[in-house]
Amino acid sequence: MRGSAASLRVLLEPAIRTLGYELVDVEFAGSGRQAVLRVYIDSPDGVTVDDCVAVSRQVSAILDVEDPIAGHYTLEVSSPGLDRPLVKREDYVRYTGAIVKIRTSQPVLGRRNFTGLLVGMEGDTVILEMDKESFDLPFGNIEKARLVPQFK
Repeated sequence: MRGSAASLRVLLEPAIRTLGYELVDVEFAGSGRQAVLRVYIDSPDGVTVDDCVAVSRQVSAILDVEDPIAGHYTLEVSSPGLDRPLVKREDYVRYTGAIVKIRTSQPVLGRRNFTGLLVGMEGDTVILEMDKESFDLPFGNIEKARLVPQFK
């Protein structure tokens, strides 16, 4: 793949925003004939199948013209689901007070996996409370983060 997830985000985000949706995340998984480009979208009213079809058409057209991905792949457009990924700094502010699961690239205090209450963001630091202890996680060290669905 020539295009990284970050470069694909830059390429696709303006068109998706113009259609009235938020680009939540872009991920490329698999290889060869099993390669999949997943585009996660959201809107204040939620996401329907028709929304996914509209975004898929627009994204397909952009990808056909720009050709950022070498080889065969399948495009999937969907909602982020209940375990929505946290990608941008704004996500950590928006979901302050939620339970999140975070994996860091490098260990913080000897660990890489954290699940706890998202207290917020201060500068470039995500603050997480876990087991009555506060953890300062550098934003640049976060490899993956998701909301943990809460059922009441």
